[in-house]
This record gives sequence, C-alpha cells and structure tokens, in this order.
Amino acid sequence: MKPVSHLDSYRKHATAGAPPVPELAGPWDARAVRPDGYDLHLIHRWNQAPHVAAFARRAWTLQQWELRLRECLGADDVRPLLISWHGRLVIYSEVYRAARDVVAECYRARPHDLGLTLAVGELAMTDQGLVRSLLPRLTDALFEADPQCTRIVMEPDVRNKRAIRSFEAGGFVGADEVMLPGKVALLMVCKR
Repeated sequence: MKPVSHLDSYRKHATAGAPPVPELAGPWDARAVRPDGYDLHLIHRWNQAPHVAAFARRAWTLQQWELRLRECLGADDVRPLLISWHGRLVIYSEVYRAARDVVAECYRARPHDLGLTLAVGELAMTDQGLVRSLLPRLTDALFEADPQCTRIVMEPDVRNKRAIRSFEAGGFVGADEVMLPGKVALLMVCKR
C-alpha cells in the first residue's frame, strides 16, 4: 500500500484529451451531465442516499454539486455521465484521466489510462445485476472511443464488497490495496 512517487511526471506527460462519452447500445445509454436543473437535483439526491454516501463520501450540498459538475464540464480531466437502462436513469458515473488523478500516485499510470466511478442511485435498483451487465459494454465503448487507452481502473472502498463483486463480474481484476484520500481502496484494472 505504498504510494508511487511519479504523479508529477505523469501529469506533465498526460497529454490525452478529455475522457470520451461512450456510445452504448441495447438497453444502455450514456450522456454527459447537464450541471443544472433535473440532472443536478438527481445527482445530489442519489449521493445523499445512505447506500451511496457510505462509500462515495459525496453527500455534498446542492451548491457543492453544482460547482463540482461545472468544474468537471469546464475542464478536460473528468467527464460526468448519467447512464440509463431501458430509458430509465439508473447510474451516475465519472470517467476520468487516471494519470491526472490522485490514483496515479498508487500505480504506474499511462497517459491514456481511464478511471471509472459508478453509483447506482436508487437502492431498489441495486442487486439487479445492472453493473455487471453494464461494465463489459461500457469498457468496450470506452476502449473503442479512445484507441490509445489500454487500461481502465476503478478504486472502490475495500469495505464495499457488493461493488467489488459486481466489478469483478463485469471484467475488472483486483490489483492491490491502495491508500487514497479518505479511504483504503482496491485498485481494480480492466485491460483492453
């Protein structure tokens, strides 16, 4: 669980552009978040839900979420997404350039590595197999959208066994436990 000291070097060389919005097919669809109105209120509500807040630690105020989303959309490090299943919004996700994130301190990040976070917003929609169904489609779409990307990483809290099982079923492999701000995480990797 020792951090690697190459983050500054990778940030300097992380010239990859903004993370892509994946094009999904079948029952799945993904779109960029709009930082106001319905999207803002939905993301705020989902992140207040106990099953999300326990591990994501983003039970922020509405104003904090608005600022976060506007900052993400104004930069090229993180792409916030809403993912729907059969037309129903079910997952908040962020796709990010891992080499520009604190996670790069924990492994040898490459400039085109993508990071991924997922949160199923409604408790009633958890344990339905949504994440394990989505992940292979989502990772394929991300690899297709960024041909130079060879790895996608996730970093769930080690206590979030439900998420870890879903991520494994969706094609991710645990690599190492790492220390990140506010949590001990399991670094998980999906290779092209």
